[in-house]
Amino acid sequence: MVGGTVLRRVRDDDLPVMRRWRNHPKVRAASFTGHEISADEHARWWSAVRADPARRVLIYEHDGTGAGVVTYSGLGGERAGWGFYLDLDGLDRSGALLRAWVGLERAAIDHAFGPLGLTILRGEVLADNEPVRRLHRRFGFIEVATYRRPVDGVPREVVAVELYKEEQG
Repeated sequence: MVGGTVLRRVRDDDLPVMRRWRNHPKVRAASFTGHEISADEHARWWSAVRADPARRVLIYEHDGTGAGVVTYSGLGGERAGWGFYLDLDGLDRSGALLRAWVGLERAAIDHAFGPLGLTILRGEVLADNEPVRRLHRRFGFIEVATYRRPVDGVPREVVAVELYKEEQG
């Protein structure tokens, strides 16, 4: 939808740009795996994800252009996890980064509580990623737990967040 936001299925021609977005240094720094993803690794991941009914990967379009990726995992019940990343370079050049960030979060929540039929949406964020923590709080996510996990071999603090459908207006 031109001028708006939408989540759509991934097409084969999306795969190279998805990998480029995911390999952006700032995206890698905010992820649980920070290494640069090779084409072979990305192809193996995509093959596994597309065959797994408990996982869904969608392209986020902002103003009619692919601008990010939304992932859902653990589908099949009322609760699932999610994550995302954006085309930081393209959105920054166009001046749309903040609007796209907010638009992606709204679209992901609407999709989770609409078409996916979830009642609880769960996410995880590195504790030092304060911008994403603030964004999640803005949308009503509650920080429900903290724990440490290795990220590229280094223990890092992680915050688990949850959003409940019944608290959405």
